[in-house]
Amino acid sequence: MTEPVDLQRRDDAGDLIVLRPEGLYCPAGDFHIDPWRPVARAVITHAHADHARIGHGAYLATAISEGVLRARLGADITLQGLAYRETVDLHGVRVSLHPAGHVLGSAQVRVEQHGRVWVASGDYFASGVADDVNATCAPFEPVDCHCFVTESTFGLPIYRWRAQAAVQREINAWWQANAQAGRASLLLGYSFGKAQRLLAGLDTTIGPIVAHGAVETLNAAYRAAGVALPPTRRIAELPRAELKRAIALAPPAVQDSAWARRLGDDVSDAFASGWMRLRGARRRQGVDRGFVLSDHADWPGLQRAITATGAERVIVTHGYEAVMVRWLQQQGLQAQSFATAYGDDAIEADAAAPTTT
Repeated sequence: MTEPVDLQRRDDAGDLIVLRPEGLYCPAGDFHIDPWRPVARAVITHAHADHARIGHGAYLATAISEGVLRARLGADITLQGLAYRETVDLHGVRVSLHPAGHVLGSAQVRVEQHGRVWVASGDYFASGVADDVNATCAPFEPVDCHCFVTESTFGLPIYRWRAQAAVQREINAWWQANAQAGRASLLLGYSFGKAQRLLAGLDTTIGPIVAHGAVETLNAAYRAAGVALPPTRRIAELPRAELKRAIALAPPAVQDSAWARRLGDDVSDAFASGWMRLRGARRRQGVDRGFVLSDHADWPGLQRAITATGAERVIVTHGYEAVMVRWLQQQGLQAQSFATAYGDDAIEADAAAPTTT
């Protein structure tokens, strides 16, 4: 845990994190956080494509995320890795990274100068379900701060997640029914984070598990980081008879592709996402089933996480900013929003499916 913060301190010598055209910027430390334009030094919260982009001079991220970052951005990037809660000094600003519970290596960025503490959350998972955490990465850890820069991807009261275990049971029951009918199952989810979370909850006694090449690349990074995942196969390794009992994990861009057609003529498909909570989302996605499973905080999770920081000021970065800002102001907090380039699912989907293996 971090050292206690004097939350009564009010030093307005200048905001520790501001919004620049390149992204979130710490003027005192001269570094950016998850910038969307090329900069000299970037502190990266996690390796999703809307937060980690190519072209920066130097990268700072969690050491455990190195494999994923190099797989996605290139092996030759200049990358410094930190352990969770390890501190580095950048021009007199103390910077440390703390678990966000979103995906492998995801972190909140704690920034401290002259007793003032700001935290940029990146994306994080917190739920209204007690003790529900993402089993494939370190769970979200509230960090005391004066100002909390938070995401709000699912910042509406309608977004309330069920227990993950219950959703995983539904997925396995769907797969089991398909396998008994001799029908292959195609389960769509983003290749980094969501696919591994789905994989970790699959019942391997039902049948073989196939992973699309984009997913398998990230599976390897998770396994290398010590995350236990069930064994997976390439689609070319299985005869047609076994494919009829199989479940295939693939990114959304694979739907209706030549790769997906290799599963056979009789396939049931499903999409796992927090967006499946919205009526009509499954129809727009064009799948047989929709499973509500998200790597982001739901409405009560956001409320709980923000309250736990003790922050008197909150800046909302992406999602339903206006709704969250209004709720925060009703709680007596100083609240505002930053317009950012985060939360672009299309970017992540496009980045996830370049391979046909």
